[in-house]
Amino acid sequence: MARYKHYSYAQTKLIPVSFKEQILSGSFEHALNHIIDNELPLSIFDKRYKNDETGAPAIDPAIMLKIVLYAYSRGITSSRIIERCCRENIVFMALSADTKPHFTTIADFVSTMDKEIGPLFSEVLLICDDMGLIGKEMFAIDGCKISSNASKEWSGTKQDFAKKQEKIEKAMDYILKKHRGEDKTEGSNLSMEEEEKRHIENLTKKSKKIKKWLSENEDRKGKSGNPIKSNITDNESAKMPSSHGVIQGYNGIAAADSKHQVVVHAEAIGSGSEQDSLKPMIEGIRDNFRDIGKDEDILKEAKLLADSGFHSTENMKMLDAEEIDGYVADNRFRKRDPRFESADRHKKPIKKEKPKGKYFAPADFTHDEERKKAICPAGKEMYLENANFQVKGLKGIVYKGKITDCRECSLRDKCLRNPKTKSRQVTFFYGKTKEADETHTQKMIKKIDSDEGRKIYSKRMGMIEPVFGNIRGTIGLDRFTLRGIKKVTTQWKLFCIVHNLGKIYRYGMAAT
Repeated sequence: MARYKHYSYAQTKLIPVSFKEQILSGSFEHALNHIIDNELPLSIFDKRYKNDETGAPAIDPAIMLKIVLYAYSRGITSSRIIERCCRENIVFMALSADTKPHFTTIADFVSTMDKEIGPLFSEVLLICDDMGLIGKEMFAIDGCKISSNASKEWSGTKQDFAKKQEKIEKAMDYILKKHRGEDKTEGSNLSMEEEEKRHIENLTKKSKKIKKWLSENEDRKGKSGNPIKSNITDNESAKMPSSHGVIQGYNGIAAADSKHQVVVHAEAIGSGSEQDSLKPMIEGIRDNFRDIGKDEDILKEAKLLADSGFHSTENMKMLDAEEIDGYVADNRFRKRDPRFESADRHKKPIKKEKPKGKYFAPADFTHDEERKKAICPAGKEMYLENANFQVKGLKGIVYKGKITDCRECSLRDKCLRNPKTKSRQVTFFYGKTKEADETHTQKMIKKIDSDEGRKIYSKRMGMIEPVFGNIRGTIGLDRFTLRGIKKVTTQWKLFCIVHNLGKIYRYGMAAT
Protein backbone atom coordinates (compact mmCIF):
# COMPACT_ATOMS: atom_id res chain seq x y z
CA MET A 1 0.00 0.00 0.00
CA ALA A 2 1.34 3.47 -0.91
CA ARG A 3 2.60 5.69 1.93
CA TYR A 4 2.47 9.50 2.02
CA LYS A 5 4.03 12.11 4.25
CA HIS A 6 1.83 13.15 7.12
CA TYR A 7 0.41 16.68 7.07
CA SER A 8 -1.91 18.65 9.31
CA TYR A 9 -3.67 22.00 8.99
CA ALA A 10 -4.04 22.19 12.76
CA GLN A 11 -0.65 23.83 13.29
CA THR A 12 0.83 27.34 13.59
CA LYS A 13 3.96 28.75 11.95
CA LEU A 14 5.38 32.19 12.68
CA ILE A 15 7.45 33.75 9.86
CA PRO A 16 9.44 36.90 10.66
CA VAL A 17 9.26 39.36 7.75
CA SER A 18 11.49 42.40 7.29
CA PHE A 19 9.67 44.72 4.89
CA LYS A 20 12.89 46.58 4.11
CA GLU A 21 14.58 43.37 2.96
CA GLN A 22 11.65 42.50 0.69
CA ILE A 23 12.42 45.55 -1.46
CA LEU A 24 15.33 43.89 -3.24
CA SER A 25 18.24 45.99 -4.45
CA GLY A 26 18.36 46.23 -8.24
CA SER A 27 14.62 45.74 -8.67
CA PHE A 28 12.09 48.21 -10.09
CA GLU A 29 10.37 48.52 -6.71
CA HIS A 30 13.72 49.42 -5.11
CA ALA A 31 14.26 52.21 -7.65
CA LEU A 32 10.65 53.39 -7.19
CA ASN A 33 11.01 53.40 -3.39
CA HIS A 34 14.26 55.38 -3.54
CA ILE A 35 12.96 57.97 -6.03
CA ILE A 36 9.74 58.69 -4.11
CA ASP A 37 11.52 58.92 -0.73
CA ASN A 38 14.45 61.05 -1.93
CA GLU A 39 13.60 62.86 -5.17
CA LEU A 40 9.91 63.80 -5.46
CA PRO A 41 8.41 66.98 -3.89
CA LEU A 42 5.81 65.27 -1.68
CA SER A 43 5.10 68.48 0.26
CA ILE A 44 2.74 69.45 -2.58
CA PHE A 45 0.24 66.99 -1.08
CA ASP A 46 0.11 68.78 2.29
CA LYS A 47 -2.61 71.20 1.14
CA ARG A 48 -4.97 68.26 0.59
CA TYR A 49 -5.20 67.50 4.30
CA LYS A 50 -6.76 69.64 7.05
CA ASN A 51 -6.04 67.34 9.98
CA ASP A 52 -3.19 69.10 11.76
CA GLU A 53 -5.32 69.70 14.88
CA THR A 54 -8.37 67.49 14.47
CA GLY A 55 -9.24 64.42 12.45
CA ALA A 56 -7.59 61.06 11.93
CA PRO A 57 -4.02 60.86 10.57
CA ALA A 58 -3.90 60.33 6.81
CA ILE A 59 -1.86 57.69 5.04
CA ASP A 60 1.41 59.25 3.88
CA PRO A 61 1.26 60.34 0.20
CA ALA A 62 4.63 58.61 -0.28
CA ILE A 63 3.00 55.28 0.60
CA MET A 64 0.04 55.97 -1.70
CA LEU A 65 2.29 56.94 -4.62
CA LYS A 66 4.44 53.85 -4.17
CA ILE A 67 1.58 51.36 -4.25
CA VAL A 68 -0.27 53.15 -7.09
CA LEU A 69 2.78 53.47 -9.35
CA TYR A 70 3.95 49.95 -8.55
CA ALA A 71 0.47 48.60 -9.29
CA TYR A 72 0.37 50.52 -12.58
CA SER A 73 3.80 49.10 -13.48
CA ARG A 74 2.20 45.65 -13.19
CA GLY A 75 -0.84 46.64 -15.26
CA ILE A 76 -3.16 46.91 -12.24
CA THR A 77 -5.47 49.95 -12.18
CA SER A 78 -8.40 48.68 -10.08
CA SER A 79 -8.37 50.19 -6.57
CA ARG A 80 -10.02 47.04 -5.19
CA ILE A 81 -7.28 44.82 -6.61
CA ILE A 82 -4.59 47.21 -5.32
CA GLU A 83 -6.17 46.96 -1.84
CA ARG A 84 -6.13 43.16 -2.07
CA CYS A 85 -2.49 43.19 -3.20
CA CYS A 86 -1.57 45.28 -0.15
CA ARG A 87 -3.02 42.50 2.02
CA GLU A 88 -1.74 39.46 0.09
CA ASN A 89 1.39 40.40 -1.94
CA ILE A 90 4.63 40.74 0.02
CA VAL A 91 6.09 43.47 -2.25
CA PHE A 92 2.94 45.60 -1.92
CA MET A 93 2.95 44.95 1.84
CA ALA A 94 6.57 46.10 2.01
CA LEU A 95 6.05 49.24 -0.11
CA SER A 96 2.95 50.18 1.90
CA ALA A 97 4.65 49.32 5.22
CA ASP A 98 1.62 47.09 5.88
CA THR A 99 -0.71 50.11 6.23
CA LYS A 100 -3.50 48.30 4.31
CA PRO A 101 -5.23 51.33 2.69
CA HIS A 102 -8.91 50.91 1.83
CA PHE A 103 -9.82 50.83 -1.87
CA THR A 104 -11.89 54.02 -1.53
CA THR A 105 -8.81 55.82 -0.15
CA ILE A 106 -6.77 54.61 -3.13
CA ALA A 107 -9.47 55.58 -5.65
CA ASP A 108 -9.89 59.05 -4.12
CA PHE A 109 -6.12 59.64 -4.07
CA VAL A 110 -5.74 58.87 -7.79
CA SER A 111 -8.86 60.69 -9.00
CA THR A 112 -8.02 63.94 -7.14
CA MET A 113 -4.36 64.25 -8.18
CA ASP A 114 -4.98 66.74 -11.00
CA LYS A 115 -3.10 69.57 -9.21
CA GLU A 116 -0.16 67.45 -8.08
CA ILE A 117 0.37 65.39 -11.23
CA GLY A 118 2.07 68.23 -13.15
CA PRO A 119 4.89 68.85 -10.61
CA LEU A 120 5.37 65.08 -10.17
CA PHE A 121 5.68 64.58 -13.94
CA SER A 122 8.18 67.46 -14.19
CA GLU A 123 10.27 66.11 -11.31
CA VAL A 124 10.52 62.66 -12.91
CA LEU A 125 11.48 64.42 -16.16
CA LEU A 126 14.23 66.30 -14.27
CA ILE A 127 15.62 63.00 -12.96
CA CYS A 128 15.66 61.63 -16.52
CA ASP A 129 17.48 64.76 -17.72
CA ASP A 130 20.05 64.68 -14.89
CA MET A 131 20.82 61.06 -15.78
CA GLY A 132 21.39 61.98 -19.43
CA LEU A 133 18.35 60.11 -20.74
CA ILE A 134 17.02 63.07 -22.77
CA GLY A 135 18.86 64.14 -25.92
CA LYS A 136 16.75 67.28 -26.54
CA GLU A 137 17.54 67.09 -30.27
CA MET A 138 14.33 65.61 -31.66
CA PHE A 139 10.80 65.06 -30.35
CA ALA A 140 7.93 63.04 -31.83
CA ILE A 141 4.24 63.62 -31.05
CA ASP A 142 1.46 61.10 -31.58
CA GLY A 143 -1.82 59.89 -30.10
CA CYS A 144 -2.97 56.56 -28.72
CA LYS A 145 -6.72 55.84 -28.63
CA ILE A 146 -7.65 54.01 -25.43
CA SER A 147 -11.05 52.75 -24.27
CA SER A 148 -12.58 54.48 -21.26
CA ASN A 149 -15.00 53.61 -18.49
CA ALA A 150 -18.01 54.23 -20.73
CA SER A 151 -20.12 52.20 -23.15
CA LYS A 152 -20.72 52.84 -26.86
CA GLU A 153 -24.35 51.88 -26.20
CA TRP A 154 -24.86 55.21 -24.46
CA SER A 155 -23.49 57.39 -27.28
CA GLY A 156 -25.59 59.60 -29.55
CA THR A 157 -27.21 63.00 -30.02
CA LYS A 158 -30.25 64.21 -28.08
CA GLN A 159 -32.38 63.12 -31.02
CA ASP A 160 -30.84 59.62 -30.87
CA PHE A 161 -31.50 59.35 -27.14
CA ALA A 162 -35.09 60.56 -27.54
CA LYS A 163 -35.69 57.82 -30.14
CA LYS A 164 -34.04 55.26 -27.86
CA GLN A 165 -36.26 56.26 -24.96
CA GLU A 166 -39.31 55.97 -27.20
CA LYS A 167 -38.29 52.42 -28.20
CA ILE A 168 -37.77 51.47 -24.54
CA GLU A 169 -41.20 52.76 -23.58
CA LYS A 170 -42.80 50.86 -26.49
CA ALA A 171 -41.06 47.67 -25.35
CA MET A 172 -42.34 48.20 -21.80
CA ASP A 173 -45.91 48.81 -23.06
CA TYR A 174 -45.74 45.63 -25.14
CA ILE A 175 -44.68 43.50 -22.15
CA LEU A 176 -47.37 45.03 -19.90
CA LYS A 177 -50.09 44.43 -22.51
CA LYS A 178 -48.89 40.87 -22.86
CA HIS A 179 -49.18 40.39 -19.09
CA ARG A 180 -52.71 41.77 -19.02
CA GLY A 181 -53.71 39.38 -21.80
CA GLU A 182 -52.21 36.40 -19.96
CA ASP A 183 -53.94 37.36 -16.71
CA LYS A 184 -57.28 36.67 -18.39
CA THR A 185 -56.20 33.13 -19.21
CA GLU A 186 -55.23 30.28 -16.92
CA GLY A 187 -52.09 29.32 -18.80
CA SER A 188 -49.68 31.95 -17.44
CA ASN A 189 -46.02 30.90 -16.98
CA LEU A 190 -44.61 32.05 -13.60
CA SER A 191 -40.93 31.69 -14.59
CA MET A 192 -41.55 33.70 -17.76
CA GLU A 193 -43.36 36.37 -15.75
CA GLU A 194 -40.40 36.73 -13.38
CA GLU A 195 -38.00 37.08 -16.30
CA GLU A 196 -40.16 39.72 -17.98
CA LYS A 197 -40.54 41.55 -14.66
CA ARG A 198 -36.76 41.82 -14.39
CA HIS A 199 -36.65 42.96 -18.01
CA ILE A 200 -39.16 45.76 -17.26
CA GLU A 201 -37.11 46.86 -14.22
CA ASN A 202 -34.00 47.02 -16.39
CA LEU A 203 -35.81 49.01 -19.09
CA THR A 204 -37.22 51.39 -16.45
CA LYS A 205 -33.71 52.12 -15.15
CA LYS A 206 -32.49 52.82 -18.68
CA SER A 207 -35.47 55.09 -19.38
CA LYS A 208 -34.87 57.11 -16.18
CA LYS A 209 -31.17 57.42 -17.03
CA ILE A 210 -31.96 58.81 -20.49
CA LYS A 211 -34.67 61.18 -19.17
CA LYS A 212 -32.28 62.58 -16.56
CA TRP A 213 -29.56 63.18 -19.16
CA LEU A 214 -31.97 64.81 -21.63
CA SER A 215 -33.22 67.22 -18.97
CA GLU A 216 -29.73 68.25 -17.80
CA ASN A 217 -27.62 68.30 -20.98
CA GLU A 218 -27.45 69.81 -24.44
CA ASP A 219 -25.85 68.39 -27.58
CA ARG A 220 -22.09 68.75 -27.90
CA LYS A 221 -21.12 70.94 -30.85
CA GLY A 222 -18.44 70.18 -33.41
CA LYS A 223 -16.21 72.66 -35.25
CA SER A 224 -18.94 73.33 -37.78
CA GLY A 225 -21.46 74.01 -35.03
CA ASN A 226 -23.45 70.86 -35.81
CA PRO A 227 -24.32 68.39 -33.03
CA ILE A 228 -21.85 65.57 -32.40
CA LYS A 229 -22.39 62.42 -30.38
CA SER A 230 -22.45 62.72 -26.60
CA ASN A 231 -22.16 59.92 -24.06
CA ILE A 232 -24.52 59.57 -21.12
CA THR A 233 -21.95 57.77 -18.94
CA ASP A 234 -18.98 60.06 -19.71
CA ASN A 235 -19.91 63.04 -21.84
CA GLU A 236 -16.28 64.14 -22.28
CA SER A 237 -15.26 60.87 -23.91
CA ALA A 238 -15.74 60.27 -27.64
CA LYS A 239 -16.64 57.52 -30.05
CA MET A 240 -13.59 57.09 -32.28
CA PRO A 241 -12.18 54.60 -34.79
CA SER A 242 -8.99 52.81 -33.78
CA SER A 243 -6.87 49.84 -34.83
CA HIS A 244 -9.06 47.76 -32.49
CA GLY A 245 -12.32 48.92 -34.08
CA VAL A 246 -14.62 51.72 -32.96
CA ILE A 247 -14.15 52.49 -29.27
CA GLN A 248 -15.64 54.83 -26.68
CA GLY A 249 -12.69 56.49 -25.05
CA TYR A 250 -9.99 59.14 -25.05
CA ASN A 251 -6.97 59.94 -27.18
CA GLY A 252 -3.78 59.89 -25.12
CA ILE A 253 -1.33 62.31 -26.76
CA ALA A 254 2.36 61.99 -25.88
CA ALA A 255 5.62 63.64 -26.94
CA ALA A 256 8.77 61.50 -26.72
CA ASP A 257 12.47 62.31 -26.96
CA SER A 258 14.58 60.51 -29.56
CA LYS A 259 17.41 59.32 -27.29
CA HIS A 260 15.58 56.87 -24.98
CA GLN A 261 11.89 57.53 -25.78
CA VAL A 262 11.34 59.42 -22.53
CA VAL A 263 7.90 61.07 -22.52
CA VAL A 264 8.41 64.83 -22.16
CA HIS A 265 4.73 65.82 -22.17
CA ALA A 266 1.35 64.07 -22.12
CA GLU A 267 -2.28 65.13 -22.44
CA ALA A 268 -5.58 63.31 -22.98
CA ILE A 269 -8.28 64.64 -25.31
CA GLY A 270 -11.87 63.56 -25.84
CA SER A 271 -11.64 63.48 -29.63
CA GLY A 272 -10.29 61.24 -32.35
CA SER A 273 -8.99 64.29 -34.24
CA GLU A 274 -5.50 65.38 -33.20
CA GLN A 275 -5.14 68.62 -35.18
CA ASP A 276 -6.20 70.91 -32.33
CA SER A 277 -3.76 69.29 -29.89
CA LEU A 278 -0.48 70.19 -31.65
CA LYS A 279 -0.18 73.72 -30.25
CA PRO A 280 -1.10 72.71 -26.64
CA MET A 281 1.44 69.88 -26.84
CA ILE A 282 4.16 72.27 -28.03
CA GLU A 283 3.36 74.68 -25.20
CA GLY A 284 3.37 71.76 -22.74
CA ILE A 285 6.83 70.62 -23.87
CA ARG A 286 8.19 74.13 -23.39
CA ASP A 287 6.55 74.53 -19.96
CA ASN A 288 7.87 71.19 -18.70
CA PHE A 289 11.45 72.02 -19.65
CA ARG A 290 11.14 75.47 -18.10
CA ASP A 291 9.90 73.79 -14.91
CA ILE A 292 13.10 71.74 -14.73
CA GLY A 293 15.33 74.79 -15.17
CA LYS A 294 15.74 74.98 -18.95
CA ASP A 295 14.87 78.65 -19.44
CA GLU A 296 15.67 78.73 -23.15
CA ASP A 297 13.05 77.60 -25.66
CA ILE A 298 13.77 73.88 -26.00
CA LEU A 299 12.24 73.83 -29.50
CA LYS A 300 14.56 76.49 -30.94
CA GLU A 301 17.21 73.89 -31.71
CA ALA A 302 15.21 70.64 -31.61
CA LYS A 303 13.26 69.05 -34.44
CA LEU A 304 9.58 68.20 -34.04
CA LEU A 305 7.99 65.22 -35.83
CA ALA A 306 4.28 64.42 -36.13
CA ASP A 307 2.13 62.26 -38.39
CA SER A 308 -0.69 63.29 -40.73
CA GLY A 309 -3.22 63.42 -37.88
CA PHE A 310 -1.65 66.72 -36.78
CA HIS A 311 -1.47 68.23 -40.28
CA SER A 312 -3.60 71.29 -40.99
CA THR A 313 -3.09 74.68 -42.63
CA GLU A 314 -3.36 76.43 -39.24
CA ASN A 315 -0.74 74.14 -37.69
CA MET A 316 1.69 74.68 -40.58
CA LYS A 317 1.26 78.46 -40.19
CA MET A 318 1.86 78.15 -36.45
CA LEU A 319 5.09 76.14 -36.90
CA ASP A 320 6.35 78.68 -39.43
CA ALA A 321 5.41 81.67 -37.25
CA GLU A 322 7.12 80.20 -34.17
CA GLU A 323 10.18 79.14 -36.21
CA ILE A 324 9.89 75.50 -35.14
CA ASP A 325 11.79 73.00 -37.28
CA GLY A 326 8.79 70.73 -37.78
CA TYR A 327 8.28 67.69 -40.00
CA VAL A 328 4.56 66.94 -40.25
CA ALA A 329 3.34 64.51 -42.89
CA ASP A 330 0.15 65.07 -44.87
CA ASN A 331 -2.25 62.29 -45.84
CA ARG A 332 -0.63 61.82 -49.27
CA PHE A 333 2.95 61.62 -48.01
CA ARG A 334 3.32 57.88 -48.64
CA LYS A 335 1.67 58.08 -52.06
CA ARG A 336 4.33 60.57 -53.20
CA ASP A 337 7.19 58.45 -51.86
CA PRO A 338 8.87 56.58 -54.77
CA ARG A 339 9.86 53.80 -52.34
CA PHE A 340 6.18 52.85 -52.01
CA GLU A 341 5.36 52.75 -55.73
CA SER A 342 5.09 48.96 -55.70
CA ALA A 343 2.98 48.85 -52.52
CA ASP A 344 -0.67 48.17 -53.36
CA ARG A 345 -2.09 50.42 -50.65
CA HIS A 346 -0.03 53.40 -51.86
CA LYS A 347 -0.39 52.93 -55.62
CA LYS A 348 -1.94 55.72 -57.60
CA PRO A 349 -5.53 54.81 -58.47
CA ILE A 350 -6.20 54.04 -62.12
CA LYS A 351 -8.14 56.90 -63.63
CA LYS A 352 -11.38 55.73 -65.12
CA GLU A 353 -13.52 57.75 -67.46
CA LYS A 354 -16.29 59.25 -65.46
CA PRO A 355 -19.77 58.77 -66.86
CA LYS A 356 -21.33 62.00 -68.03
CA GLY A 357 -23.21 63.57 -65.15
CA LYS A 358 -26.93 64.17 -65.19
CA TYR A 359 -26.40 67.82 -64.22
CA PHE A 360 -24.87 70.63 -66.28
CA ALA A 361 -21.21 71.36 -65.46
CA PRO A 362 -19.49 74.77 -65.87
CA ALA A 363 -18.18 73.54 -69.25
CA ASP A 364 -21.78 73.43 -70.51
CA PHE A 365 -22.09 77.21 -69.96
CA THR A 366 -20.79 79.81 -72.44
CA HIS A 367 -18.37 82.29 -70.87
CA ASP A 368 -17.08 85.50 -72.45
CA GLU A 369 -14.04 86.45 -70.31
CA GLU A 370 -13.49 89.87 -71.93
CA ARG A 371 -17.10 91.04 -71.66
CA LYS A 372 -17.59 89.15 -68.37
CA LYS A 373 -20.80 87.55 -69.49
CA ALA A 374 -22.15 84.00 -69.19
CA ILE A 375 -24.93 82.21 -71.07
CA CYS A 376 -26.66 79.17 -69.56
CA PRO A 377 -27.53 76.00 -71.61
CA ALA A 378 -31.08 77.38 -72.04
CA GLY A 379 -29.65 80.47 -73.78
CA LYS A 380 -30.39 82.89 -70.93
CA GLU A 381 -27.86 85.52 -69.91
CA MET A 382 -26.65 85.29 -66.28
CA TYR A 383 -25.65 88.27 -64.17
CA LEU A 384 -22.20 88.78 -62.60
CA GLU A 385 -22.32 88.18 -58.84
CA ASN A 386 -18.65 88.19 -57.79
CA ALA A 387 -15.70 89.13 -60.02
CA ASN A 388 -13.05 88.47 -57.32
CA PHE A 389 -14.09 85.14 -55.85
CA GLN A 390 -11.32 83.26 -53.99
CA VAL A 391 -11.38 79.78 -52.46
CA LYS A 392 -8.56 77.36 -51.51
CA GLY A 393 -5.98 79.52 -53.28
CA LEU A 394 -7.96 79.77 -56.54
CA LYS A 395 -9.38 82.91 -58.18
CA GLY A 396 -12.65 82.86 -60.09
CA ILE A 397 -15.72 84.71 -61.37
CA VAL A 398 -19.20 83.81 -60.12
CA TYR A 399 -22.35 84.19 -62.24
CA LYS A 400 -25.92 83.64 -61.16
CA GLY A 401 -29.09 83.03 -63.14
CA LYS A 402 -32.15 85.23 -62.75
CA ILE A 403 -34.86 83.74 -60.55
CA THR A 404 -37.51 84.55 -63.16
CA ASP A 405 -35.51 82.70 -65.85
CA CYS A 406 -34.83 79.62 -63.70
CA ARG A 407 -38.32 79.34 -62.21
CA GLU A 408 -40.07 78.05 -65.34
CA CYS A 409 -37.02 76.73 -67.24
CA SER A 410 -37.53 73.40 -69.05
CA LEU A 411 -33.93 72.39 -68.21
CA ARG A 412 -34.33 73.02 -64.48
CA ASP A 413 -34.08 69.29 -63.59
CA LYS A 414 -30.68 69.05 -65.32
CA CYS A 415 -29.36 72.27 -63.84
CA LEU A 416 -30.36 72.33 -60.16
CA ARG A 417 -29.56 69.46 -57.82
CA ASN A 418 -31.97 70.67 -55.16
CA PRO A 419 -35.53 71.42 -56.41
CA LYS A 420 -35.86 74.10 -53.72
CA THR A 421 -32.93 76.12 -55.11
CA LYS A 422 -34.27 79.26 -56.77
CA SER A 423 -31.54 79.84 -59.37
CA ARG A 424 -28.30 78.32 -60.72
CA GLN A 425 -24.87 79.62 -59.77
CA VAL A 426 -21.70 78.82 -61.72
CA THR A 427 -18.03 79.65 -61.10
CA PHE A 428 -15.25 79.92 -63.70
CA PHE A 429 -11.73 79.67 -62.24
CA TYR A 430 -8.87 81.42 -64.04
CA GLY A 431 -5.82 81.38 -61.75
CA LYS A 432 -4.28 81.18 -58.31
CA THR A 433 -3.95 83.80 -55.61
CA LYS A 434 -0.49 85.07 -54.63
CA GLU A 435 -0.79 83.34 -51.27
CA ALA A 436 -1.43 80.04 -53.04
CA ASP A 437 1.88 80.27 -54.91
CA GLU A 438 3.70 79.19 -51.76
CA THR A 439 1.42 78.22 -48.92
CA HIS A 440 2.67 76.94 -45.57
CA THR A 441 1.31 73.52 -46.49
CA GLN A 442 3.26 73.45 -49.76
CA LYS A 443 6.42 74.49 -47.92
CA MET A 444 5.99 71.55 -45.56
CA ILE A 445 5.35 69.16 -48.47
CA LYS A 446 8.57 70.29 -50.20
CA LYS A 447 10.48 70.01 -46.93
CA ILE A 448 9.26 66.54 -45.95
CA ASP A 449 9.51 65.17 -49.52
CA SER A 450 13.22 66.05 -49.75
CA ASP A 451 15.80 63.30 -49.13
CA GLU A 452 16.78 64.93 -45.84
CA GLY A 453 13.15 65.36 -44.82
CA ARG A 454 12.29 61.72 -45.49
CA LYS A 455 15.38 60.60 -43.57
CA ILE A 456 14.43 62.68 -40.54
CA TYR A 457 10.72 61.80 -40.63
CA SER A 458 11.52 58.07 -40.88
CA LYS A 459 12.73 58.24 -37.26
CA ARG A 460 9.29 59.23 -35.97
CA MET A 461 7.82 55.75 -35.63
CA GLY A 462 10.84 54.42 -33.73
CA MET A 463 10.59 57.30 -31.28
CA ILE A 464 6.92 57.36 -30.30
CA GLU A 465 5.38 53.97 -31.14
CA PRO A 466 7.57 52.06 -28.63
CA VAL A 467 6.11 54.30 -25.91
CA PHE A 468 2.57 53.18 -26.70
CA GLY A 469 3.70 49.59 -27.19
CA ASN A 470 5.34 49.58 -23.77
CA ILE A 471 2.43 51.25 -21.96
CA ARG A 472 -0.33 49.19 -23.58
CA GLY A 473 1.39 45.92 -24.45
CA THR A 474 4.27 45.33 -22.06
CA ILE A 475 2.88 47.00 -18.93
CA GLY A 476 -0.76 46.29 -19.79
CA LEU A 477 -2.27 49.74 -19.21
CA ASP A 478 -4.80 49.56 -22.05
CA ARG A 479 -7.92 51.07 -20.49
CA PHE A 480 -8.81 54.26 -18.61
CA THR A 481 -10.76 53.43 -15.46
CA LEU A 482 -11.69 57.02 -14.54
CA ARG A 483 -14.28 59.34 -16.10
CA GLY A 484 -13.99 62.97 -17.20
CA ILE A 485 -11.16 64.68 -19.08
CA LYS A 486 -9.48 66.01 -15.91
CA LYS A 487 -9.29 62.60 -14.22
CA VAL A 488 -8.36 60.76 -17.43
CA THR A 489 -5.53 63.25 -18.10
CA THR A 490 -4.25 62.54 -14.58
CA GLN A 491 -4.35 58.80 -15.21
CA TRP A 492 -2.67 59.15 -18.62
CA LYS A 493 0.17 61.15 -17.04
CA LEU A 494 0.50 58.45 -14.37
CA PHE A 495 0.82 55.88 -17.19
CA CYS A 496 3.58 58.00 -18.75
CA ILE A 497 5.32 58.51 -15.38
CA VAL A 498 5.47 54.72 -14.98
CA HIS A 499 6.99 54.51 -18.48
CA ASN A 500 9.62 57.13 -17.58
CA LEU A 501 10.38 55.43 -14.25
CA GLY A 502 11.03 52.27 -16.25
CA LYS A 503 13.60 54.21 -18.31
CA ILE A 504 15.28 55.46 -15.11
CA TYR A 505 15.39 51.90 -13.77
CA ARG A 506 16.73 50.34 -17.00
CA TYR A 507 19.23 52.98 -18.10
CA GLY A 508 19.85 55.42 -15.27
CA MET A 509 20.13 53.01 -12.37
CA ALA A 510 22.14 50.55 -14.48
CA ALA A 511 24.63 53.31 -15.32
CA THR A 512 25.07 54.23 -11.66
